[in-house]
Amino acid sequence: MFDFESRTQAHSRKNAFWLGRASQIAYLPEEGTAQSLKAIGLNLHKYLDREGTQAFFAGNDDVLILAFRGTNNLIDWITDFNLSLVAGPGGRVHEGFLDALFHVWKDIWQFIRAERGSRPLWITGHSLGGALATLAVAKLRLEKQEPVNGCYTFGQPRVGDQEFARNFDTDFFDRMFRYVNHNDIVPRVPFRILGYADLGDFRYFDQNGKLREDIAWWEIIVDRITGGVEDVRARLEDPADGRLDDHDIVAYIERLEKAQKVRKRAR
Repeated sequence: MFDFESRTQAHSRKNAFWLGRASQIAYLPEEGTAQSLKAIGLNLHKYLDREGTQAFFAGNDDVLILAFRGTNNLIDWITDFNLSLVAGPGGRVHEGFLDALFHVWKDIWQFIRAERGSRPLWITGHSLGGALATLAVAKLRLEKQEPVNGCYTFGQPRVGDQEFARNFDTDFFDRMFRYVNHNDIVPRVPFRILGYADLGDFRYFDQNGKLREDIAWWEIIVDRITGGVEDVRARLEDPADGRLDDHDIVAYIERLEKAQKVRKRAR
């Protein structure tokens, strides 16, 4: 059942797993979302679905979670929009991401003001959902000065320019945890050459699924090259082999669950 450290602001592998599950549940239709949340001990408080943007608020007496739905074809989704940056909260951001958030922003803000109470607010999402989660935090913190306890994203693309990343990190770095799974290509787009920048506290799963919380950039390159060769070899030997699907939310959940068990054994 739902075992969440709702008041902490430090990194928590336990919270990462449960927020990953919330990001996975966000892919379900409303009825499936309600059933899956109930099964883990949470109530669905509000389901949002406007103009192709989906999200939900869920929680209990001790916590409130806002989870955004991702998309299975994010690379196409990103490039369907003009990659130029537009004015956003704290800097310039991807126009398509900002437009997608605007579809549900009024509902989000009204619900928080009316229903949050004193509960800690956590925000999460996978893929496109991670980008929307990041923008939602920026708008709540930089525009509304609304407290957000933490944000965990999984396989999220870059959201904005260096000014946006700098302002976001100045305000929220120690509570923003950005998970990347090995050869997941999505966190590497849109490209830095177009003006985009990374943000948040970076957490990396290596080719063996081990969570690396403090890894050098050159170690990541070596790990991706080595793991990439092994992935290609495995796919050639067995076309059904799924090790190339590092962006899939299921792959993230498997690694998050493993990381949580490793931490428990270490104790």
